[in-house]
Amino acid sequence: MLILRDLGKSYANGRRVLSGLNYRLEEGEYVAVMGESGVGKSTLLNLIAGLDTPDAGQILVDGVDIAALDDDAATLLRREKFGFVFQAFHILPHLTLLQNVALPLLLRREPDTRARQMLEAVGLGARAHDYPRQLSGGELQRVAIARALAHRPRLILADEPTGNLDPDTAREVLQLLRGEIKDNGAAAIMVTHSHAAAATADRVLTLSARGLHPADGQPA
Repeated sequence: MLILRDLGKSYANGRRVLSGLNYRLEEGEYVAVMGESGVGKSTLLNLIAGLDTPDAGQILVDGVDIAALDDDAATLLRREKFGFVFQAFHILPHLTLLQNVALPLLLRREPDTRARQMLEAVGLGARAHDYPRQLSGGELQRVAIARALAHRPRLILADEPTGNLDPDTAREVLQLLRGEIKDNGAAAIMVTHSHAAAATADRVLTLSARGLHPADGQPA
């Protein structure tokens, strides 16, 4: 599903953040990535998503090197195969909750039935016609998760998906996320500082200057 091959990236100030990174993510596999702040976890997600460009190496998604695509081709690949849950939400303020969640389906010319189902699944079905300004931060995060899953993506990238949620809601959302991954045979990478969130994944990896490696107590 996803192959990272000798991946490297430096910040604008010249500091090397990723170097010679190799990893293979299989279809249906759900991994959590942990590590110290500033080590490059969010950078790694942005590179995989094609939102940033590596200095070296390849990022293969179903055999396609996303780093070698032009902007239009990368956009089409993201639209078709990716689901995103980022910390900034990226919820469009002028659209209702239903319209926000249905956006990936609209771009694929599919009905909004699945969007309604996902809003119900995250506990916001009754608020489908509300606008983002009427929601709390935690509720907006749930909308973002519903939108990420609506089109049944092949690869889900989640950056601190429960950072704005209370423990009970976080637990429900993580159960939903894992269920969708397993039911649809998707692959997922979740970046998190939460050990409780990481525990829901199949594997927990630590990102450091030495690359991606199993967290303490995890099988190699």
